[in-house]
Amino acid sequence: MTTTISKETLFKSFLLGAKYVITEKDGLNSINVFPVADGDTGSNLTSLMKSILLKARLENTLADTVKSISDAAITGARGNSGIIFASYIYGFSNGIKGETLDLDTFIDSMESASKNAYQSIEKPVEGTMITLMRLWHEVLNDIKDKATDFVTLLSTAFEQMKKELEHTKDLLPVLKENKVVDAGAKGFYHFLDGFIRGFKGEDIEIDMKDTLETHLHVDHFEETQTRYCTEVLIEGKDMNLDSIKALLHPQGDSLVVAGHKGLARVHIHTDDPAKVFELIEPVGQIIDQKVDDMKKQFEVANHKKHKIALVTDSIADLPDHYAEDKQIHVLNLSLLINQVTYFDKLTIENSRFYQLMNDLKEYPKSSQPNPKTVENLYSFLTTYYDEIIVITVSSKMSGTYQALLNGKKAFPNHKITVIDSLQNSVAEGMLVKKAMTYIEQGHDYQNIIDKIEKDKILTKILVSVKTLKYMIRSGRLKKTTGLVGKMINLKPIISIDDEGMGIIEAKAFSLGKSDQLIFDHIKQVHETAGIEAYALVQVNAMDRIQKYVKELERITGQKPDYVSEISTIVAMNAGIGSVAVAYIKKEK
Repeated sequence: MTTTISKETLFKSFLLGAKYVITEKDGLNSINVFPVADGDTGSNLTSLMKSILLKARLENTLADTVKSISDAAITGARGNSGIIFASYIYGFSNGIKGETLDLDTFIDSMESASKNAYQSIEKPVEGTMITLMRLWHEVLNDIKDKATDFVTLLSTAFEQMKKELEHTKDLLPVLKENKVVDAGAKGFYHFLDGFIRGFKGEDIEIDMKDTLETHLHVDHFEETQTRYCTEVLIEGKDMNLDSIKALLHPQGDSLVVAGHKGLARVHIHTDDPAKVFELIEPVGQIIDQKVDDMKKQFEVANHKKHKIALVTDSIADLPDHYAEDKQIHVLNLSLLINQVTYFDKLTIENSRFYQLMNDLKEYPKSSQPNPKTVENLYSFLTTYYDEIIVITVSSKMSGTYQALLNGKKAFPNHKITVIDSLQNSVAEGMLVKKAMTYIEQGHDYQNIIDKIEKDKILTKILVSVKTLKYMIRSGRLKKTTGLVGKMINLKPIISIDDEGMGIIEAKAFSLGKSDQLIFDHIKQVHETAGIEAYALVQVNAMDRIQKYVKELERITGQKPDYVSEISTIVAMNAGIGSVAVAYIKKEK
């Protein structure tokens, strides 16, 4: 009987197990009903498994090889299932020593893995993946003396797992009601399938499936459920995972903390992601984070309104209720403040931003989305949509357009079009709103793209800036130019040219004059070309915005499409007291 496993065999087995989970992504998403039916378990497990494929290394020793796999899992873990799985792998790695792995040590390590997975969860629930993790060890231990070789042992135990997987339906009422097994448990089952095949020397090419195994229909998102799936990867020294769980316990539910004293991944469902970030910040250095809107994911998975997904970034200023009601997918961009990353419109608001900003030595910076964030977004959307239209902030102002363009290369079998709006803020928001109107009117995919390409040329934004100090500090205006402007009390009107570059449209030496120049511009466009629609945004300038609304209604004879608060990233450059109006001219 083969009673040892080499580091090479174990490494290849982990890789093939990862591949098998990835190929089942869409099927796992489609049966995801617990703890929230948000349809992302497959995507979350895929994130972890891809991280293993990309980052795990065959090292000089067995222990170092398994540690490499474990660290890759912790880094790439996402969602309840992903972080529990990462904790399982870390538990397995704890008992590995020497150059080979004997049978008894392998089974003991599986027990350690199962216990660590249970310990990572604040409130373990049977019927989920942890049940199969525990039973996998128990079955191996029960039959180890009856097997003639290692392959037979694993294969015989795996046959028992098929029955145990089906049995999970009886352990959780929500699974029984929907007539499905737990998605996380099935993901673990697929991993075992690949792991055992890898031990036999098999391999496969990854081929993402385009079809879903089944379609679930859950009536509604419970009002008692917390909304945001919040995750943070932190690096530190002597971190205590139990202390982290105690710290975050009051902030929500589905709390999972996986990792070790130097690297930990935290997962929690909460209604206040900003508070979670605030509490985590002193524990260690935040090196990665994400916040998913589970309510929106749930609605898309179970009550999708449109056949085309519409995506934009958080710089596009739209009323929150509109984006939520229309199922517009917003990619929240990042701001770096005091070496901590915040998500625009999600984990920081303008009022908090300006409180922090006044005491900063280094001015905050915004950044484009990282490739992993884009991949995760597309991974979720391609599960439920065949066609995706993305409208981004001007490529001349941000790398967001290029990041989203690059990200679609990983999904060649789906229609994904990324449109450079050549705009920002409320002008970008109006184009997104126009695209949604076309979707609701039933225009086809290519026709909507063609229409938006025309509309963006007819769109313009005018921003009245109250003070230049924020534009100087952010680097949007050269310091020498800005200082001269401050000395002469310059109140510029900022706009965007035809290539998407920020420009000074006009100059004034008082806010009253600045306002009048904008009103005159709107009047001239209204009388010559006609204005189809306009909208306004502001930064702590309600008195100014009321004046604008009243005057623009008088000039155009129509009410604004909407009035909203400006994106924190745009506010960072425009400054307190700024007002912006954008319009779309009528097509000739």
